[in-house]
Amino acid sequence: MKKLLYGWLLPLVIIIETNAQGTSGQIVGQDSSNHVITTAVPFLTITPDTRAAGMGDAGVATSADANSSYWNPGKLVFIDKGGYGFSTSYTPWLARIINDMKLLYLTGFYRIDRNQVVSGSLKYFDMGNINFRDGNNVDLGLYNPREYALDVTYSRRLTENFGIGGSIRYIRSNLTGSFTGTTDARAGSSVAVDLGALYTKQFDGRNATLSLGGSITNLGSKMTYTSAANKDFIPTNLRLGGAYKTELDPMNSLTFVMDFNKLMVPSTAPGSRLKPMLNGVLGSFSDTNFASEMKEIDIASGMEYWYNNFFAARLGYHYESAANGNRKYLTAGLGFRYEGPSKDIFGLDMSYMIPTTIGQSALAETIRFTLFYVLPVKEKKQTESVTP
Repeated sequence: MKKLLYGWLLPLVIIIETNAQGTSGQIVGQDSSNHVITTAVPFLTITPDTRAAGMGDAGVATSADANSSYWNPGKLVFIDKGGYGFSTSYTPWLARIINDMKLLYLTGFYRIDRNQVVSGSLKYFDMGNINFRDGNNVDLGLYNPREYALDVTYSRRLTENFGIGGSIRYIRSNLTGSFTGTTDARAGSSVAVDLGALYTKQFDGRNATLSLGGSITNLGSKMTYTSAANKDFIPTNLRLGGAYKTELDPMNSLTFVMDFNKLMVPSTAPGSRLKPMLNGVLGSFSDTNFASEMKEIDIASGMEYWYNNFFAARLGYHYESAANGNRKYLTAGLGFRYEGPSKDIFGLDMSYMIPTTIGQSALAETIRFTLFYVLPVKEKKQTESVTP
């Protein structure tokens, strides 16, 4: 009876999680010709910070801030203000339907010196209370499935214009809670790494800056909720993009950004799930025909306007092929910065998403928030030597 119960219950919870979080935008019952790639722990792909969310979820080459380690650990070292700081973000999930699902993100950084920065972060996804029932519809009680990822990042400047970085991540996903005492269902865990690089060049004659970035995130071991013979890929992702910032005048600036994203996970072909991790990741570029591979690329684009480094307005658009999930949405956002007398900086960002396709979206009509606080570099006091 237990095997029957958990064999039915666990896949159901995983399906709920996958469709609720949105690694893909597919809804059960859509056209079966859609070959949407699904993975374990899709919460890792949810944009955690509101600034990037306001620009269509683009962030691999934008100017560095406390949230840079999520997008590209290579750009973290280019934070131009602050010796250390932290940021926290809150994202309601399925807010139009329920009120107890949310994504929380906390990150902080510390500048070792001009060429080295370290950071750490926690990403926590709370799926709210779920009423568990058996095959006979007997109430088994409530449980609150939760997932989290802990990161540590190191970023280094190699030249004046080029930086690299890496992160190591521990991931844990507990979908069944107190029911994990059986051999049929248990919490899943994995370890992954991120690698990233950023090149940025300022053109003095044009008062403009061009940045090009790339990152591979969540490159790690497969995850299982049942047995070693039943493992799923985690959402390894390749992200490439650029940002072009132009200073309109001393008070106004405008930045245009664009990212290209591709899941480095095998296609939905039979047997692809059984591939070894590295084989599946490297083979993800050629396991279907060229046209299908191109449809697996998402495009995130946006723009950011700043007035006097105090007020920001953002717009963005995210495109995903109909065959790969059909997530298409507009985004908008606002940002505020205040620099105190001691050069510490306080910031607030907000964003809003508007779907442009028919169907529900987990973030539709949801306002998201990010707060951050950055403290300046402490300058070493110079002591004068006195000659007797």
